[in-house]
Amino acid sequence: MFDHISKPVRKRPWRRTGLAAVAAGVLVTWLLAGSAFTSTDAPSLTEIPAPAVKSPSAGAQSLAPLAEALKPSVVNIRVTKVQKAGYGMPGLPEGSPFEDFFGRFFGQDGAQPRERRVQGAGSGVIISRDGYILTNNHVVEEAREVLVTLDDGRELEAEIVGLDPKTDLAVLKIEGGETLPGAAMGDSDGLRVGDYVMAIGNPFGLSHTVTSGIVSAKERVIGAGPYDAFIQTDASINPGNSGGPLFNMQGEVVGINTAIIARGQGIGFAIPVNTAKELIPQLVAHGQVTRGYIGVHIQPVTRELAEALELKERKGALVADVLSGGPAEEAGVKRGDVIVSFNDRTVEKSHDLPALVAAAPVGDKASLEVLRDGKTHRLTVEVGEFETKTAGVKGSDPEDDTRWGLRLQDLTPQIARQLGVDGDRGAVVAAVEPGSPAQRASLRRGDVILEVDREPVASAEDAKRSVEGKDSVLLLVQRKDVKRFVAMSG
Repeated sequence: MFDHISKPVRKRPWRRTGLAAVAAGVLVTWLLAGSAFTSTDAPSLTEIPAPAVKSPSAGAQSLAPLAEALKPSVVNIRVTKVQKAGYGMPGLPEGSPFEDFFGRFFGQDGAQPRERRVQGAGSGVIISRDGYILTNNHVVEEAREVLVTLDDGRELEAEIVGLDPKTDLAVLKIEGGETLPGAAMGDSDGLRVGDYVMAIGNPFGLSHTVTSGIVSAKERVIGAGPYDAFIQTDASINPGNSGGPLFNMQGEVVGINTAIIARGQGIGFAIPVNTAKELIPQLVAHGQVTRGYIGVHIQPVTRELAEALELKERKGALVADVLSGGPAEEAGVKRGDVIVSFNDRTVEKSHDLPALVAAAPVGDKASLEVLRDGKTHRLTVEVGEFETKTAGVKGSDPEDDTRWGLRLQDLTPQIARQLGVDGDRGAVVAAVEPGSPAQRASLRRGDVILEVDREPVASAEDAKRSVEGKDSVLLLVQRKDVKRFVAMSG
C-alpha cells in the first residue's frame, strides 16, 4: 500500500519519497524522500529558535512570510550509488546471448563484475548551525557520494555521520564555513489532528517546493517497521520529498517526510520529530543506535485470542515465544503471558512494547507486569542489547481433518530441515482447504502446529485428536523461525 519515494529501487509495499526515479507498483512509497546528547560534537537542538514570524491566523491570506523564513533551512540532497549488475564477458555487450553460452562452458573465470552508477535525490533539513542535517536513511544508505545544495545555490559534499534503518533516519554533516540557517525542532507529541502543517522539499527535482495541509491522523502503523507511529498528512508529498521537514505554523520541525500511499491522493506520512530527537545524539556520537532487547516474540491480542485466553480486556502484548537464554526467559516470562506494563508504562497495544523496550538503557533492571492464567505477576528483567534468517513438505501420508479444512502430517527431521524449524515433534500443515476455518485463521501450508489449547502435540494424529469435538481451539503455530498463537473457530 505504501511507496518509497526514494527512487529508483522499491522493495516494500509503501513508497519512500526521495530518489528521483520513482519506484512504481508498490503500496507505500518512501519519499527519498531513548537518549540525550553524550558527545561534545553533538549538535544542540535548543540553540535554534523558531523564526521570528507571526504564526498565521485561521483566516490568514498567505503563508508566504513563514515559507520565506523556513526555506533556507531545507536542502536538496543528491546521491550516487553503485549497483552490482552481475558478470559480463569482456567485449560482449550487456544482455548478449553469448554471455550465457560462455558462462556455461567457461564459468565466470573470464567474467568481470559489472557495476552501474545510480543517481538519486531527496531532501533534508539543517538542525544545527554548524552543519548537521537530518534526512531519511533510505535517501543516503549505501551512497558513494552525497552532495547537498543549499537554498542560496551552494553545493557542498556531505559526510554520512549516522544511519538508523529501523526508523529510516540519517544524520549528515556539511562544512559551510560559516553559521548555517538551521531549523528549530518542535514537539510532535503536541500536534493535534486538524493542525495546519507545511512541507518543504524537492519533489521530482523541483527545488524548495512548498505545500501545506493538515495533520490527518497520528500514530499510524503502516508496516514499515517495529517502531511505526507516523504522522499522516494531506500536505502534498511526492518523490524527492523524502527526508524533508514537516513544519508546524510556529515554524518548528514536527516531522520528517518519508512515505506516501502510492495510488492515493493526499495521504503522506512523516516520522515524528520526537522520535528523531531521541536518536540524533547516538547517531552523531556513535553512527548508529543502541536499543534495548528482552528476547520475546509478541503479537496483538485479537478478539478471538482474548476469548480463548479468557482475558477481560483486549490490551497488552501476547508473548508468542520466549527466546532461549534471553533476558525474558531468565526473568520468568512464559509463552502465553500478556505483557500489560513495561517500566510502569502501560502497554495498550502490542505495537507499544517494542518502542518502550528499545528506549530502555542496556543493563537496566526493568519491571514487567504480565497476565498469566487470570492473575497478575510482576517480574524484573535485565535489558539486553539488540543486535542487528518454504520449502515443500514431503513425508508421511497426511491426516485429513475435513471439519477444520486441514491436512496434517508428522514433523520429521527431514521436514524440519526443509522448513527451517528446530525439533521433530509437532504437526505440519500439508494443505489448507479454501474457505475453511483453517484458512480464516490464516494457516498456511508449511506451518507447524506445536500446541493445541496450551498442550503440546507430538504428531499429526495427536493434533487431530486434540481438536476433535471442539468449537474453537487455540493453536501455537511456528512459521519458519517465528512462533505465534492462532485462534481457530469452527
